[in-house]
Amino acid sequence: MRSATISLAILATCLGGCNGGTADAPTKASESSTADARSPDGRRYLAQPLVDEIYTADPSAHVFDGKLYVYPSHDIDAGIADDDLGNQYAMRDYRVLRIDRPGGPVTVGPVALDIKDVPWASQQMWAPDAAYKDGTYYLYFPARDKSKDKNGLGAFRIGVATSKDPMGPFVADPSYIPGSFSMDPAVFTDDDGASYMYFGGIWGGQLQRWKDGVYDPNGSDTDLKQDDAPAISGKVVRMSADMKHFAGPVRDAVILDEQGKPVKGGDHDRRFFEASWVFKRDGKYYYTYSTGDTHFVNYAIGDSPFGPFTYKGHILAPVQGWTSHHSIVQWNGKWWLFYHDTQLSGKNHLRSVKMTELKFNPDGTIPTIDPFVP
Repeated sequence: MRSATISLAILATCLGGCNGGTADAPTKASESSTADARSPDGRRYLAQPLVDEIYTADPSAHVFDGKLYVYPSHDIDAGIADDDLGNQYAMRDYRVLRIDRPGGPVTVGPVALDIKDVPWASQQMWAPDAAYKDGTYYLYFPARDKSKDKNGLGAFRIGVATSKDPMGPFVADPSYIPGSFSMDPAVFTDDDGASYMYFGGIWGGQLQRWKDGVYDPNGSDTDLKQDDAPAISGKVVRMSADMKHFAGPVRDAVILDEQGKPVKGGDHDRRFFEASWVFKRDGKYYYTYSTGDTHFVNYAIGDSPFGPFTYKGHILAPVQGWTSHHSIVQWNGKWWLFYHDTQLSGKNHLRSVKMTELKFNPDGTIPTIDPFVP
């Protein structure tokens, strides 16, 4: 492991369209330029990247033994143009970040898992998550299998790998989790020790191809184009005791509007797109997610880990860059939001993880965070 000599408050950055010293690593800048960093349209950033030596995205944050670990995607530049299938997101390994105390330096771990060591996977190791149970750390990750659809691409499945160290290295199981599909796994463990996986995403995440419970390799590349019907739901399933299998049927994590009706497919400001994340506060389950093409991070609240969840509002306004993906964790008496943007690259597929404090209103609702400041 290498310890990055970077504070959470002062980090190196480059502006707008700067591409970095290599295709896969940002270029460092002075602390003074970081303090004055502006978006291409002149706005100041609310927070600075946690690290600037690699590109990181899709942060899944966890607290293990009092230390904070972030399990992100590791963005690279594969020279692929942006498209709606997400081919430009060509990540092939994972590296874990560790922060021992708030405001302290960030340790960037070595490669925790490489796609070449995952027998069933063909490409694209997208947003991961992690969990801990009985002395073992579990890394959950999506990747395409070796089948071929109409675009010549594999179907997304969800794999699991294990380690005795939260930083890895992790050893992948030889096959994906039976019955798994789509992407963006997020594992929540309730107060009673039961764990649940939330997962799924439309468009490149392929949920729309599973509408009848069977994968259609020739299905839509976006959604079902049914604006007046209930939106496609993210998924939730209880995990088995060994944390490597599904213990029951996969269910819909349904989001309801204020009238108790499912949010519709045409309501792009509120409907689920990807990036499920669940946490519990004051006995309530907060189901959080990204709206994708409208670029919000939203939340809905329910009384059960299975839902349904009633829509409440936006957690995070649109960041710089197309994607928005997050996690929320309580650490050292405060709640923290982890997210990413393209501050260091100006490119949608080269992102950087950030964190900022998350606050709650007395009634449990969440004030919307603006990723920019006046």
